[in-house]
Amino acid sequence: MAQKSTGPQKGAEKGVTGPAPVVTNPSNVRNVVLVGHSGVGKTTLVEELLAATGTVTRAGTVADGTTVTDHDPTAVRQQRSVCLATAPVLVGDVKINFLDTPGYSDFVGELRAGLRAADAALFVVSAVDGMDAATVALWDECAAVDMPRGVVVTRLDHQRADFEETVALCQRVFGDGVLPLYLPVHGERPADAPDDAGEPVVGLIGLLTQQVFDYTEQYPPVVHPPEPAHTEAIEEARNALIEGIIAESEDETLMDRYLGGEEVDEATLITDLEKAVARGSFFPVIPVNAPSRVGLDAVLSGIVRGFPAPPEHTLPAVTGLDGTPRDPLRCDPAGPLVAEVVKTTIDPYVGRVSLVRVFSGTLTPETAVHVGGHGLAERGHPDHDADERITHLYSPVGSALREVAQCVAGDLCAITKSGTAETGDTISAKDDPLLIEPWEMPEPLLPVAIVAHTRSDEDTLAKNLAKLIAGDPTLRLERNAETGQMVLWCMGEAHADVVFDRLRAGGAEIDTEPIRVALRETFSAPAGGHGRHVKQSGGHGQYAVCDIEVEPLPAGSGFEFVDKVVGGAVPRNYIPSVEKGVAAQLSHGLAAGFPVVDVRVTLTDGKAHSVDSSDAAFQTAGALALRDAAEKAGITLLEPVDDVSVLIPDNHVGPVLSDLTGGRRGRVLGTEQLAGDRTMIRAEVPATELVRYAVELRSTTSGTGSFTRTFSRYEPMPAHLAESVRKEQAAH
Repeated sequence: MAQKSTGPQKGAEKGVTGPAPVVTNPSNVRNVVLVGHSGVGKTTLVEELLAATGTVTRAGTVADGTTVTDHDPTAVRQQRSVCLATAPVLVGDVKINFLDTPGYSDFVGELRAGLRAADAALFVVSAVDGMDAATVALWDECAAVDMPRGVVVTRLDHQRADFEETVALCQRVFGDGVLPLYLPVHGERPADAPDDAGEPVVGLIGLLTQQVFDYTEQYPPVVHPPEPAHTEAIEEARNALIEGIIAESEDETLMDRYLGGEEVDEATLITDLEKAVARGSFFPVIPVNAPSRVGLDAVLSGIVRGFPAPPEHTLPAVTGLDGTPRDPLRCDPAGPLVAEVVKTTIDPYVGRVSLVRVFSGTLTPETAVHVGGHGLAERGHPDHDADERITHLYSPVGSALREVAQCVAGDLCAITKSGTAETGDTISAKDDPLLIEPWEMPEPLLPVAIVAHTRSDEDTLAKNLAKLIAGDPTLRLERNAETGQMVLWCMGEAHADVVFDRLRAGGAEIDTEPIRVALRETFSAPAGGHGRHVKQSGGHGQYAVCDIEVEPLPAGSGFEFVDKVVGGAVPRNYIPSVEKGVAAQLSHGLAAGFPVVDVRVTLTDGKAHSVDSSDAAFQTAGALALRDAAEKAGITLLEPVDDVSVLIPDNHVGPVLSDLTGGRRGRVLGTEQLAGDRTMIRAEVPATELVRYAVELRSTTSGTGSFTRTFSRYEPMPAHLAESVRKEQAAH
C-alpha cells in the first residue's frame, strides 16, 4: 500500500519502504518505550534500527535534522527530542513499536504518554556520561509497577567510554539483576580518527553462546568462535550471568545442581532468562554502537524473545460513563472495543492526528465509535463525549502515515481528522461507551503570561492555544480575572519555548510579560472616613454626604456593612447606595489596585438633599468616605501563601532547605524520610516566591526534584516589598 505523507518533513523524505506491518495476533506485538536522559542516543538507536530492518532506505542523523522520530521543527532546530514519536519495525512475524521519548525533564508529559502505550522499557545509558538522577527515579517508578526493563549501553566508541564501569554503575543504582548478555570487542583505532574517538567497537561476545558476532564487514554479523585472549573475560562474566539467571529460575533445584557441578544446557538458560525478563525480575544489558550497527540484531532479538507481548501486560481499569466499574479488560481482538488516545498533535496538512493504543477489541476503518474524556477539567479539558466515525487508520512512522486495514488489541495506530479526540480520551464502542482510568500526569508549575502581539493575532492565538491544549495535558491555560493576564502553565522553560514555536508556526505572534500575583489589601487600623459629593451641573445637582467607621476584621471574615444611622440623616432608600459604593471601591482597591478584604464598614451619619440627592450621589460619597478612611489608617498589602510539598533525593535536602528559608521567605513545617533515599519537605511559601520555582528547583536538584502547591491563606507582605508593588502598580 502506498505511503501517505503528512507533508514534506525530512524524516518522510528519505522514504519509508514497503507496506505497513499488520498483525492479527496480539502475541506478535511488542510495545517498547526508550527512556534515558537527553543526548544518550535514543533517537540515533531508533533510526539505525529502522534502517537495519529496511523500514527506511537510509538512516538520518540528529545533527542533520533528518531522523524519523525527531520530525518536529523545534526538535530539528534544537537537535533534541521534544515529543513522543513512534517507529514500528517488523522482525520476522513480530511487530515492534518503538516509542522514542524526550530525555529532557520539561517533556515528562511525553515520556508519561510513552510509558502508558508501552509494555516494556529500554533504558539507554551512555558509556561516557553515565546516567542522571531522573533516570534512576524513572527506573524505580517502572519497578513499582513491575514493568519489564532492559538496558542498552551506547557511545562505546568514544575515547572516554567504559563499558565495565557503566555496567557496575547500573548494578549499583538499578540492582543486582542487571547483567550483560554480551561483551564488546574493540578493534584498532584508525590513524585519521577524531580526537575524541576511542577504539572502534567491531563485535560482541555472546556470553551464553560463547560466540563472537563480528560486524567488521557486514550486518547481520558473521559468527565465529572467540579468540584465546577473550577466554578469561568470557568465563568470569559468563559465570556471573549464569548464576544471575539461575537465581531467577522457577526451577528451585537448578541452583543446587549448578553449584554441585552439573552443566546447565544453553536452552534451559535461555528459556529461564526470557521468563525472568518478561516478568521484570532480570534486566539484560546489551552493548550497542548504533552508527556501525553493532548490537542492533541483539537488541531486536532480545525484545522479540524476552519482552512481553501485550496479553502478558496488566491493562488499566475501565468504568462506564457514570463511573460504574466494569469487568477487567483482556487483550482480546474479539473483545469489546477499548482504546486510548495517548498523544494528539495538529499537523499543518491533515489536521488533528491522534496516536491510539488499542487495549481490547479491534479498531477498523469506517467504524462508529464513542470518544469520551473525563476528569481533566482542571487542566482545561472539560468533560466531553461524542460519537464519531473513524474513516481511516494509519501506522505512523514518525510523521509519515501508512494506511492499514485494522488495529488489533495490543497494537498502536493513528487516526486523523477526529473532531473531539484529545490526549487521554477513551475510544470505545458507540453502543457501549467506556472510560479508561487516566494515567498520572505531572502538574505544570511554571506560569508564563502571554499576550497577542497585535489585536489581529488574538483570534489566531485563541484557536492555536485550544489545539495545543487538546494535545498536551501538561499545558494549562488560565485567564486570571483579577490580574487580567492570560497565563500558560508549563513544565519549564524548554516546554514553554516549544509551545511558543508552535503558536508562531500557526500564525500567532505573541509577547510575554511578567507574572502578576493576585494580592489583597486590608486596613492597617481602624479609622473614620468622611465622604462629601456635592456637584451642580446643567441645573441638576448631586448631593450626598456620609460618615463611616472602618475596622479591620480577622483573616477570612470578608466584608461586613453595618447601618447605625439615626434620625434619618441618610434616608433609608439611600443606605443600600452607600453600601454599593463602598463595595465597588473595595473591589477596585485603595492602594495598589487589589481587592480590599476583611473589613467592617459602619455608616454612622450623613446628609441628604430633598431634590439633588440620588442613588449615584450616595454611591460616590460612600466610595469617597472609604478612601478618606484609608488615607488615615493606612493599607496593608496581603500576599497569598501556599502549602508546598517538595520531593527530592536525600543528597539535595540541605540546598533546598536553605533556598526555601532564605531567599523564598518560606517556613519549613517538617521533613519526612521516604523510601528510595528521598525526602519530602513541607513548607509554607509566599506565592510571589514560587513564580519560577519549577525552573530553580530543577536546577538545584539536577532535574530530580518535584513539588506541589496548594493555596493556604493571605498574610501581610513585608513593608519594603509592598512599597515596590505600589510603585510598580502606579507605573502601570
